[in-house]
Amino acid sequence: MFEHIKNKFPFPKEKWRKFLGGFERMEVPAKTLLLKEDEVSYSAYYIEKGMVRAWYNNDGKDVTFQFFLENTMFSSLESFKKGLPSMVSFETIEPCVLYKINKPDVEAFLEEVYENPELRNLFMDALFERVFDYMKHFFSFIKDTPQQRYINLAKTKPEIIKRVPQHYIASYLGVTTVHLSRIKSKILKEKL
Repeated sequence: MFEHIKNKFPFPKEKWRKFLGGFERMEVPAKTLLLKEDEVSYSAYYIEKGMVRAWYNNDGKDVTFQFFLENTMFSSLESFKKGLPSMVSFETIEPCVLYKINKPDVEAFLEEVYENPELRNLFMDALFERVFDYMKHFFSFIKDTPQQRYINLAKTKPEIIKRVPQHYIASYLGVTTVHLSRIKSKILKEKL
């Protein structure tokens, strides 16, 4: 557990033990709301098993814009860091095993990261990976058709296509479930 994080941040074992000791293990069912839009985030999560989605309410319509899979940490970054109301909600899609850590424990860890220029750069790189994912998703709405967005998703993140309910995928792609069915049928016909 936490191996991919340990590989990114080469801390001494004692510091890892201290940091990892701040996590609380949770087993939660599907459709568990971990953070509600407009609430302030005081926790970050690590996914050992399962999947979580980030979504927001747009005039009563649920819009999914991010999926988080195993071995991923997530939080409403702007809310967690600045104490602002979250712009998004986080909800489990599948039954999950999560590890929750509270803000004071993360802040203590980050103080040590910031003191070391190499670790600080690694942390910033990891943070910007998420920002780049958001940017790619945003730009795909400008330059790609819904069909191309679906094809790209199937190529880059096939586990989402396999595990996520179709209505969440449709929302993520910015189409209706009916339109998503048409896209999938068209792709299937083109392969034949």
